[in-house]
Amino acid sequence: MRIAVTDACIFIDLIELDLISEFFQLDIELHTTVEVINELFPEQKQVLGAYQAVNKLVVHNFQEGDFARMEEISFPRGLSSEDRSVIFMAMNLKNAIVLSSDRLVRKFAESCSLEYHGIFWIFDLLISEECLSKAQAIVSLQKLVTINGMYSGDKMKKEIQNRIRQWDKIV
Repeated sequence: MRIAVTDACIFIDLIELDLISEFFQLDIELHTTVEVINELFPEQKQVLGAYQAVNKLVVHNFQEGDFARMEEISFPRGLSSEDRSVIFMAMNLKNAIVLSSDRLVRKFAESCSLEYHGIFWIFDLLISEECLSKAQAIVSLQKLVTINGMYSGDKMKKEIQNRIRQWDKIV
């Protein structure tokens, strides 16, 4: 089972799309940090707390020494402390994947030789592991454009159309 460290934007999008239960059905050991949890609204925290209570989500609470070790890393200035916590956690977990839709997070993860993926990869996985039908995925992707302005640009809309075409080819 692969390990993935997830940031807030992934959780927020999946909760808003009503796909969080499907996400936790994936064959991935999911981790995040207290810093990420603290970014969320109380109702979002409550949703994730339920998954933490049944050991489907591991939430890491850094100690003083962890923060000192994080200070030694040359993070880009644009990375928030929450984003830094995700990358730091992924660095410290063996072969962990970073799950984020944030371009700067993904770019820095790549520079650290960490595997990284975003929401489109999660959709692909939801379909391939049969947690979500292609039809449900298409509806959810179209909804994503309306709930998260990041996906309403031409480049993202093109990626969504490419995904839909790819899924149509999957038998």
